[in-house]
Amino acid sequence: MGRYTKEDIARLAKEQNVKFVRLQFTDILGTVKNVEIPITQLEKALDNKMMFDGSSIEGFVRIEESDMYLYPDLDTWVVFPWSASKGKVARLICDVYNSNLEPFAGDPRSNLKRVLKEMEKYGFTNFNLGPEPEFFLFKLDDNGEPTLELNDHGGYFDLAPTDLGENCRRDIVLELEELGFEIEASHHEEAPGQHEIDFKYADAVTACDQIQTFKLVVKTMARKHGLHATFMPKPLYGVAGSGMHFNLSLFNDGENVFYDKNGELQMSETAYHFMAGIIKHAPGFTAITNPTINSYKRLVPGFEAPCYIAWSAQNRSPLVRIPSSRGLSTRIEVRSVDPSANPYLAMAVLLKAGLSGIEDQLTPPHAVDKNIYIMNKSERNEEGVIDLPANLSEALDQLKQDEIIKAGLGNHIYENFIEAKEIEWDMFRTQVHPWEREQYLKQY
Repeated sequence: MGRYTKEDIARLAKEQNVKFVRLQFTDILGTVKNVEIPITQLEKALDNKMMFDGSSIEGFVRIEESDMYLYPDLDTWVVFPWSASKGKVARLICDVYNSNLEPFAGDPRSNLKRVLKEMEKYGFTNFNLGPEPEFFLFKLDDNGEPTLELNDHGGYFDLAPTDLGENCRRDIVLELEELGFEIEASHHEEAPGQHEIDFKYADAVTACDQIQTFKLVVKTMARKHGLHATFMPKPLYGVAGSGMHFNLSLFNDGENVFYDKNGELQMSETAYHFMAGIIKHAPGFTAITNPTINSYKRLVPGFEAPCYIAWSAQNRSPLVRIPSSRGLSTRIEVRSVDPSANPYLAMAVLLKAGLSGIEDQLTPPHAVDKNIYIMNKSERNEEGVIDLPANLSEALDQLKQDEIIKAGLGNHIYENFIEAKEIEWDMFRTQVHPWEREQYLKQY
């Protein structure tokens, strides 16, 4: 049973003096969009009768197919704590439907639900995600525009006065808790100005909803502190980039099917098959989990981000790590994902990859427990370690060759994603960058 009914929401809106409601959804590139309605239109929205022009949204539809409906998920109702004094603003996350009242194939949230339905055919009831999103805080200039000036020079787990972002991070946590998040930890990350806030795992759709809400809260609270929060994967050269590690687990009626107290590492055969699928399809899903030009500036040796396809339970350099917790907390951590990824698409392709490993009874390669960063190419070859794609163009080429990952996206999302990202790569490829002028303008 859901938490809220239509009647509950109407009552809560009145009790809490809600004046506007944001009907939110996510486009193919992972950007949160919203249609804001006055409270007088709430009943219409709850009856799934609110329409919008889908042709104006990146990768959605052509203008002749533009009429689309927003179907609110009643359980996503929240009232934002920072709303204005004249009346509060609430939020409902929506699925997108076509004019024929069928789920829209280009809606990332609906697409994830489609892949979760496939999961149920394998006898699993839940696919859970515990995300670990990282972000940077930069100072704003006098015009309110972001600079590259950091507000601290802290490192791992530092606290004030070195970590001047501590008050901002604390306020972010308080706002998230008021919105129903269960925060497990918050701390300064490795790089100056870099932070991480971890929240409790949830089912796939809820966790992705939380990631989108998390980003909104972080950016809103940062601005209140005169700061700009960015989830850009690598905003600064020479320091660690921001990741968003995905801790994944499959459940069946409340039992974690990745756990087997008698198995190797107390992991089940299902867990190993799932991990083998992740490893096999890593080149194909990297364009989805690392979807920007900048993503590949993070995936380089020396900064804790994985750039090689391997797994281990003992070190943090491979793509896949097996954290030590067991029982209900048994999980597979995919460490390549970064916060520019559309979480709904990332979860859909990771689940599809893992399920293919279960279906084909794949066996993962042996664990690589040595530090891969200090291995040379021949040593990596001996260990069977291959590289992740080195740039967005390579990643797109790998995606085009992977039928499993394409099926995890569906034709509409796949084709529009490829089109958008090839344009992005071509714009980058043909641009003359400051580094080139610094290197060549005087030399030649």
